[in-house]
Amino acid sequence: MDDLFSDAVAQLLRDLATPDAVRAIEAGGDHRALWRAIDEAGFADALVPEAQGGAGLALHEVFGVLSLCGTHALPVPLGETVLARGWLARAGVAVPRGSTVFAEAEDQGGDLVCPLVRTGRVADQVLVARGGALRLLPVATAQATPAGFVLDVALRWPAQAWEVGTPVRGDARALRLLQAALYAAQLAGALRAAFDRTLAYANERQQFGRPIGKFQAIQHQLAVMAEHVFAARTAAQLGCRATDLVPEPLHVAIAKARTSEAALEVAGMAHAIHGAIGFTAEFDLQLYTRRLHAWRQAAGSESYWHSVAGRHHLDSGEALVLDTIRAATTAH
Repeated sequence: MDDLFSDAVAQLLRDLATPDAVRAIEAGGDHRALWRAIDEAGFADALVPEAQGGAGLALHEVFGVLSLCGTHALPVPLGETVLARGWLARAGVAVPRGSTVFAEAEDQGGDLVCPLVRTGRVADQVLVARGGALRLLPVATAQATPAGFVLDVALRWPAQAWEVGTPVRGDARALRLLQAALYAAQLAGALRAAFDRTLAYANERQQFGRPIGKFQAIQHQLAVMAEHVFAARTAAQLGCRATDLVPEPLHVAIAKARTSEAALEVAGMAHAIHGAIGFTAEFDLQLYTRRLHAWRQAAGSESYWHSVAGRHHLDSGEALVLDTIRAATTAH
């Protein structure tokens, strides 16, 4: 994260998105001051073209920002809003103020229902996919009930809400690719944060007169964790490789599959090294491992994206999987 934009975001999040601040918002505290500071700094407009008042960056240029959302267990949807505003600007829709998240809708009993809206509890509007169509709907007009992760909700609108929502041009399948790339980047950040805290704990926790990090079994687990963390980060960067906004399906499949795989392994080993006390509220580790488990399944788990990558290989006509991997990872 050696670019000035990511460095500025990192400084703000270090100051404002502290573990205590995350806990307070998760417990029902007011998130608006944190969101206002982020929004007023202009970070959420990173992908909006300069002609429309944004920074005019491409997706690969905001990987560091998306990753930082995981590094700091950010309890407001900065990553989602960055992508949503970029999408809306390119679709010719006036970019709304406030935060925006993504969801898929279904019809239930005459109502429009989004069963799981990630970070919906602290969002202002939702870019909803219904079939192949997209519309922007306000959260305030929906009935919200808790669902999934502590910041997630299920939203229910009356059927007519779809008709009065703001139509948005674009392919819902491409939007799903963008969501998966986002979660891969956030997973990469959360994986690194979980590893760093586990390494620090192993060097501090004393057993039999020396740090547990001096024991070979713990060193082996830390080495395996490091392999997962850095492989996941490389894959997540590939998933955000796009000159404009929407990445290639194979790149996203590799990114989301690898980061979701790593989420299970790293979360398990981190808690094993902590002797399971990392689950307790006073340890920061659980802020990250809970997100690892939630984001692992968001926008498709590793099994879903493995099938996407497999279909791509079969359709490519390549004789060897290695040839497909080489083609996907060769820099353009």
